[in-house]
Order: sequence, then C-alpha cells, then structure tokens
Amino acid sequence: MALSAGPLAGRLTHGASVAIDGACLTVAAQTGSVAEFDAVPETLSRTTLGRLAPGSAVNLEPALAAGAALDGHIVQGHVDGLGEVLGTDRQGGGYLLRLSAPRELTAQMVPKGSIAIAGVSLTLADVSPERFSVALIPTTLEKTTLSRLRPGEAVNVELDILGKYVRHYLEG
Repeated sequence: MALSAGPLAGRLTHGASVAIDGACLTVAAQTGSVAEFDAVPETLSRTTLGRLAPGSAVNLEPALAAGAALDGHIVQGHVDGLGEVLGTDRQGGGYLLRLSAPRELTAQMVPKGSIAIAGVSLTLADVSPERFSVALIPTTLEKTTLSRLRPGEAVNVELDILGKYVRHYLEG
C-alpha cells in the first residue's frame, strides 16, 4: 500500500508507525513524499483500508513521540471494529454525525467518553444499542476527511483504551 504523505512525509522514517484512517501501519519504504506500508490480509479485511481506491483521501497521524505533550485522548491505531455512517445533521454551529455499530462495540461506549472514528479523536455525544453519535466542529470538518463521509460508508472505530482495560479487568 502506498500513499502520498504530503507535509507529514518529512517526519517519516523507515519503521515509523503511522495511523492511516485510524489503522496503525509501519513505513516500509519512502521515496520523496510517497510512503509505502505493508498491510497484511488481517488488517485489510478488518478495517476500511482494503476498500480504499487509488486517490482516496485518508486521515494520517504519526505516532506520539515519548515525552511529547498529550493533547486529547490516547489513540493507538488499533481498530476495534467497523461502524456505518447513518447521516449527518446540522446542529447549531456544527454537525452531529450519526453511526451504527455492532452491539459489542456500542456496549463499550460511554456518552461523553472518547472514541476515534477514521483515526480522528472525538467525544461521544450519545450512545444507544447499535447506534451512537459524535459532534463535529467546523475545524474538525476542515482538517479531516470526516466531511466527505456519506450514509452507508464504513469507518474504522477505535474504543477508548482506558475503558477497554477497565472492562477487561471487571470481566476477569
């Protein structure tokens, strides 16, 4: 898998981790601004990466460097499952993105908790069985690919890591 890393290209090195639409991959090679990644069948089948076509726009985020300031919640690039876009509603000065997801994912979501959609760190607005929503501000829409989402489109979903650990502990 190869993509143009744009302004991020200057920060990439062989072996660096980069989240592509929320799925963490490793830089295998780089020529100029084009970075190449190895994507195994498991990753391609469990994320939206296997559905990308040449020219698709994606969200890119490099790994957080040790010692760097943490801004937002912890996003690992470990996709927990797929959600499906139901629609977007204008709400005040922003938008509400409505999505569906399997119950095993929504059962781990908490209203006003953290979530990553297509690699974008967001706050859950509302959660119900098999449905959830996130509020999007104009800056998020301008700086990410979320403004391009259409009903029926699949998105990578990463749940809050702290919530996953708490749930795992309590179930054990």
